[in-house]
Amino acid sequence: MEKKTKHPEPKCGIDYAFQRIGGKYKGRILWRLRLGTLRYGELRRTVTGVTAKMLTQALRELEDDGLIERKVYVEVPPKVEYSLTDAGKALLPFLSQLRDWAKEQMLVNHIEALPGSFLK
Repeated sequence: MEKKTKHPEPKCGIDYAFQRIGGKYKGRILWRLRLGTLRYGELRRTVTGVTAKMLTQALRELEDDGLIERKVYVEVPPKVEYSLTDAGKALLPFLSQLRDWAKEQMLVNHIEALPGSFLK
């Protein structure tokens, strides 16, 4: 069975990577999941500014791309947990480097990170 994808054919490695982790929320979701499994509501509370629709869309795309896994528990009310796959975990060193670069650039540009932000 062919894997479904919404991504156009990538032209290079950077194109491929940003098709999977680009956007406003995907990197932040992956970064939050670095600490372990989280439920949908926990992600919604910790990824600031995301709407339910956008969070659901980003989670589906990350799952389709094999970066996170979704585990559904058959109970009432339904319980759904998200965690990183091995491919998602392999991204963490790069996200950490990106965060370090951003912290440095924010200092240079006199921008203060918000309390509780990803950069602190």
